Amino acid sequence: MAESVELPSRLAILPFRNKVLLPGAIIRIRCTSPSSVKLVEQELWQKEEKGLIGILPVRDALEIKSAGPTASQGAGANIIEQSSKLQDGSSDSLKPDTKKQNDVVHWHNRGVEKPSGRVTYTVVLEGLCRFSVLELSTRGIYQTAKISSLEMTMTEMEQIEQDPDYIMLSRQFKATATELISVLELKQKTGGRTKVLLDNVPVHKLADIFVASFEISFEEQLSMLDSVGPKLRLSKATELVDRHLQSIRVAEKITQKVEGQLSKSQKEFLLRQQMRAIKEELGDNEDDEDDLVALERKMQSAGMPPNVWKLAHRELRRLKKMQPQQPGYNSSRVYLDLLADLPWQKASEENELDLRAAQKRLDSDHYGLVKVKQRIIEYLAVRKLKPDARGPVLCFVGPPGVGKTSLASSIAAALGRKFIRISLGGVKDEADIRGHRRTYIGSMPGRLIDGLKRVAVCNPVMLLDEVDKTGSDVRGDPASALLEVLDPEQNKTFNDHYLNVPFDLSKVIFVATANRMQPIPPPLLDRMEVIELPGYTPEEKLQIAMRHLIPRVLDQHGLSSEFIQIPEAMVKLVIQRYTREAGVRNLERNLAALARAAAVRVVEQEQVVPLNKGIQGLSTPLLESRLADGTEVEMDVIPMSVNSRDISNTFRIPSPLVVDETMLEKVLGPPRFDDREAAERVAAPGVSVGLVWTAFGGEVQFVEASAMVGKGELHLTGQLGDVIKESAQIALTWVRARAADFRLAVEEGFNLLEGRDVHIHFPAGAVPKDGPSAGVTLVTSLVSLFTQKSVRSDTAMTGEMTLRGLVLPVGGVKDKILAAHRYGIKRVILPERNLKDLVEIPSTVLANLEILPAKRMEDVLEHAFDGGCPWRQHSKL
Repeated sequence: MAESVELPSRLAILPFRNKVLLPGAIIRIRCTSPSSVKLVEQELWQKEEKGLIGILPVRDALEIKSAGPTASQGAGANIIEQSSKLQDGSSDSLKPDTKKQNDVVHWHNRGVEKPSGRVTYTVVLEGLCRFSVLELSTRGIYQTAKISSLEMTMTEMEQIEQDPDYIMLSRQFKATATELISVLELKQKTGGRTKVLLDNVPVHKLADIFVASFEISFEEQLSMLDSVGPKLRLSKATELVDRHLQSIRVAEKITQKVEGQLSKSQKEFLLRQQMRAIKEELGDNEDDEDDLVALERKMQSAGMPPNVWKLAHRELRRLKKMQPQQPGYNSSRVYLDLLADLPWQKASEENELDLRAAQKRLDSDHYGLVKVKQRIIEYLAVRKLKPDARGPVLCFVGPPGVGKTSLASSIAAALGRKFIRISLGGVKDEADIRGHRRTYIGSMPGRLIDGLKRVAVCNPVMLLDEVDKTGSDVRGDPASALLEVLDPEQNKTFNDHYLNVPFDLSKVIFVATANRMQPIPPPLLDRMEVIELPGYTPEEKLQIAMRHLIPRVLDQHGLSSEFIQIPEAMVKLVIQRYTREAGVRNLERNLAALARAAAVRVVEQEQVVPLNKGIQGLSTPLLESRLADGTEVEMDVIPMSVNSRDISNTFRIPSPLVVDETMLEKVLGPPRFDDREAAERVAAPGVSVGLVWTAFGGEVQFVEASAMVGKGELHLTGQLGDVIKESAQIALTWVRARAADFRLAVEEGFNLLEGRDVHIHFPAGAVPKDGPSAGVTLVTSLVSLFTQKSVRSDTAMTGEMTLRGLVLPVGGVKDKILAAHRYGIKRVILPERNLKDLVEIPSTVLANLEILPAKRMEDVLEHAFDGGCPWRQHSKL
């Protein structure tokens, strides 16, 4: 770039739009319009005359790009310009020169043709100097101007360069420019070429070049162009360059702050990219691809339905396009793994159903439960006649420890199917049944789909355990979600939210268990066939202990009958004195305590092991050296011919441990229950024995009444519910109304509670109590209190009463009678309409009990007191 340029006397007007061309700056213009190409061919490549240059204001869309080390950072314009060697001439040179047409290089041949056929041309425009317009004129369709240069001569510049102010401004500008170049060199690696300009180009021209190299506003560009004086130009240039430097530093700080907060996933991405590059160098980059190929092969062999395969294949294609470090990669991979692992068509082969073998298996696994086992055999018979029959959903209801779960396992064994247990106790979220939607973080399928994945067959026996203990809250109602699962018409298209595709559950045999029917919603209960399993009788517990519990307990503790023997009489004592439950879990725990005591005795007992025949001496240098040192060595070598039974018999104790009453009290402690408890507690007047039903089976409930001086109020304690409180009010009202008839009052109209209060208490106050079946027990207790006559200690009762004295039937009769039998009760007063329920009670229990039916309250009082009710003949009812 020369320090001075020769300008023509006339110059065309440059109609830039939002762009100022400073001296020394170069602008590259790209033309893409066919009309622009035509004008360029006609005007820009014609013969130019001295003093004039053609101006072509093209209106089509053009793009201006900066070129060279001082190029600006992009702008737009609507013109095409060209700088060329200026020659003398007139405006006639704007017309095409037909004589030189053959020498013109076609623009198309110098342009860039894109695949679309569009040709792009580039024209470079360079600023030479500042000038002033002296005269404007129009020739043809173009405007031209007569100009005068504003640049200083060499002599003037030499004088300015001696000015101290100019020297100071030059140093300040160069320092700022050098600092800017250093910053840019670190970022763009292009500082070398700019430093050459800094050393070779005059400072006043260098100011224009630097300012043109970065983006500033149009007004600032005009202000810089208007700065003719070198001092003013350097001052403005220094300010603009310093501002640009500060903006770069602020941007660097922001970038460093953002890079400092690089997330873990981004770091993993960089590390994985480096790992991938290393694997590529080692030729071991096919792990991910092989993994996805294996997954696709696994999905193809899963036997998915067409609609499911379509969705899974689309998800797999999406997974292949993702990087392993992307957030959605793992969730998609886990989802596809689940689809591939689900047993869409894989089913376990059922054994040939043999009802005799099934009956034998049920009898070997469970003692008693005749009605339950008969219903299972009926179900198996139907399955044999029609394998694809949709049988009912069996729901076993009974107290803990009666064998509900083991019955479901026996059904699976009889059918030859796999067994899966799903516990629903405490489940409050509907998503545990239907699964979470995949949009949630940590989403997973429901328990049903997860169980099928683990069992790997589509036709298992699935046990829904504790269906009565599901809850509901804002997250949904799991019991309502089970309606679709247990409905044969709906579960063939069960829709898990996580899968989001239908899954066929119609081949699954569902079995449910519950302790109570009351908490189960009626719609869900309607979909199941309820089979009640009441508690075991003492005789059944004895047989279960001898056949199942004792062998299992001994095996769990590494013992056998050769180490410990538990006679039947001792098992009966354990049942009577240490366990009063419907099931057998506490009985098994007590037997396990005895087994542990025997295990301690076996381990601690010292014994001398005799040498068996065939055992030979062993002589080694080590043994001889030990003997020489006086070390005592004891060794017994057993030959390989001796089998394991002979080895086990070697350590047999001299005599097995036989459990007796002394050992029972030593290991289990003093007896927890006594048959004399009822007699001792009922000895005082005002106490009666009732029978109640709980989730753990039937129980004996004592009711105590007491009178004291007061204001005629009734006090109730024992953590009672509203129903049982109302029963107490009804009982007291009935007794007061019949006071004169039963000679409890001296005359008609006498207030039985005048001057005294009545307090009724239900012992075991920590246990909540409710229900209507204590009505007859409350009346009996009040009559005993007011007459000061004790109730028979061998008699228990149950029944609801009305205000008119009628005894209504109640539920849980079998559990209540079994509870009375466990407690040693001999007589049970039942509502007359409950006699039909006695057919479900074992005959061995009924043989030891006297069942007394009652239709009215007077019948209950007749049976409850010794010698009958002495006031019955005076009753007017």
